[in-house]
Amino acid sequence: MIVERPSSARGRVQAGWLDSRHTFSFGGYYDPAWMGFGPLRVINEDRVAAGAGFSPHRHANMEILSYVLSGGLAHKDSSGGGGTIRPGELQWMSAGHGVEHSEYNASDAEPVHFLQIWIQPDRLNAQPAYAQREAGAGGEGWTLLASPDGADGSIAIRQQAWLHGARPVAGAALQRELDPARLYWLHVAEGEVEANGRRLQAGDALGYREEGGALRLVGLGDEAANVLWFDLPAQ
Repeated sequence: MIVERPSSARGRVQAGWLDSRHTFSFGGYYDPAWMGFGPLRVINEDRVAAGAGFSPHRHANMEILSYVLSGGLAHKDSSGGGGTIRPGELQWMSAGHGVEHSEYNASDAEPVHFLQIWIQPDRLNAQPAYAQREAGAGGEGWTLLASPDGADGSIAIRQQAWLHGARPVAGAALQRELDPARLYWLHVAEGEVEANGRRLQAGDALGYREEGGALRLVGLGDEAANVLWFDLPAQ
């Protein structure tokens, strides 16, 4: 089964300094039909005004990934993690048994545009942890960004899940094999692609459940697309 999640169908929350699109239920947006996809619980596309941000708040037992598309995001947390995340960088904070953190726009002049992703961990009350890495320039294939064991320089997350990124240019074709025993989620962060004949634009997503065969992804448009591919355990 293939689940379609068009960008226009996502929830939207606006708060003056914040314009946020929610793929799944989050905060003030609630839809019982969209509570997550396996352990993938949140994909929020946030635009935060210059000088604004999320003041310190607490989370527990969640793998939180931040992926900056433009601008800079300043992160600080009570585990000692911190730094400014720039475009094309991925930051991971494992909330573990509990951590307090904040995210602010690193600029007083320009907005920041980023994705915040939550994945439920496969263990509870672990020690909080933090890491940050380049997400790769792409264009030639898939880059492994996160995995259970930190393979190929990826971030080691606490779930049997793999996150790949790719930036296909127009005409470039990429492929992923589908195991019917796994779940997969394709999210288009930027640009346009065609996925097995389906044309997708920024913010669009597809979910694959009990689906075999292969994904064939082709870049479209004048600029390279930016896509994320989640390989998830079935629950």
